[in-house]
Amino acid sequence: MVDRYNSFAELAANERRGIDYRIRVVDRGANFTILAPHGGTIEPGTSEIAERIAGTEFNLYSFEALRNGPHGDFHITSHRFDEPEALDLLQASWTAIAIHGRQDDGTETVWLGGLSDALRNAIGHSLRSQGFAAEPNRRLPGQSPKNICNRALSGEGVQLELPRSLRRRLVREADLMQSFSGAIQDVASPLLNP
Repeated sequence: MVDRYNSFAELAANERRGIDYRIRVVDRGANFTILAPHGGTIEPGTSEIAERIAGTEFNLYSFEALRNGPHGDFHITSHRFDEPEALDLLQASWTAIAIHGRQDDGTETVWLGGLSDALRNAIGHSLRSQGFAAEPNRRLPGQSPKNICNRALSGEGVQLELPRSLRRRLVREADLMQSFSGAIQDVASPLLNP
């Protein structure tokens, strides 16, 4: 599906903040940010998952559509996602993890992308150790330097693509959410103060 808007400025000129969409920013002064650039009704469950991973330690950013509509109505593809509050938060962060949703394909495999090979591989290992399937993202690898996950100070981040079935389960099953978010926190927490 084609995106309706190619930039945040286009979206903001046509949609109403607080009615059609909202932006949540929690700046904890951390050097690590957890993002959900396609939250709310765009890719359901991503905001909740990002919030849980962020916990009380990491910065949190979430752009959330508040009304139903086609996926492309509020979706700004990751290498064009230029919402100013997100960019400001990332310019005060060393690295980032972006939580995305993807269509179901009969598996609950988490696709791992982004330019930070070391962080991506460590997250994959940690997720697999908790019983989650995780593999490199070959369809949506998040390799562009302009991808929102790679826009922090290091120029490297990680993008996680979760199928809808897994997102639903994570939101509904507290223990599963704890295992998933804990697996990522275990890798990210030591990086809070490098």
